[in-house]
Amino acid sequence: MRLIQFAIRTIGETLVIRSNTFLDEKKIHLVFEVSLWFKAVFALSEMLAGVAAYFIPPQLFLTLVLWVTREEFVEDPHDFVANLLLHTVQHLSIGTREFAAVYLLGHGVIKLWLIVGLLRERLWYYPISIVVFGAFIVYQLYRYTFTHSIWLLLITVLDVVIIALTWHEYRYLRNERRIATAGS
Repeated sequence: MRLIQFAIRTIGETLVIRSNTFLDEKKIHLVFEVSLWFKAVFALSEMLAGVAAYFIPPQLFLTLVLWVTREEFVEDPHDFVANLLLHTVQHLSIGTREFAAVYLLGHGVIKLWLIVGLLRERLWYYPISIVVFGAFIVYQLYRYTFTHSIWLLLITVLDVVIIALTWHEYRYLRNERRIATAGS
C-alpha cells in the first residue's frame, strides 16, 4: 500500500503540481472535472454492464459480439479488437460472469457515489476516494495476475490518473479553504 501511495504522490506531483508553469489551477480543475464526468459515465456503464453480465446468458453475449464484429472480420479477420472481444466472450466461465457482474455493479455504484461527492467539493470525499480507488487498483492488479486482461490494465491506468488529480485537487481546495478561513 505504501508503494501505491508513493506512486500516486509522485505521479500527482510530477504531472500536476509541478507543472504549474504549464497548467494553471483553473485548467487543472477543468481536467479534473472533465475526467470525473467521464468516470461518472463510465461508472453508469459499469453498472449497466454488471446487470447485463448477471442476467444475459453467455450465448446472447456471443451472438451480440459476432453481430457487432461481423463486418470487421470480413474486412480484416485478424483485427485485434474484434478478436479480443470474441476471445473474451468465448472464454467467460460462470465464475467470471458472476465476478464481472458483482464487480462492475459494485465498482460502478461506489465510484458514482464518490464522484458525486468530489463534484460537490466535499473535502472529506477526497481522501476516501483516494483510498477506495487505491483499493480498486490493488484488487485489479491482483485479478490481472489471473486474467491478464488488458481491460483491467486500462481501468487501472485511468484510476491512477484520477487519484493523482484527486490528490492535487484535495491539496489545492484544503489550502484555499485555509486561506479563506485565515482571511475572515
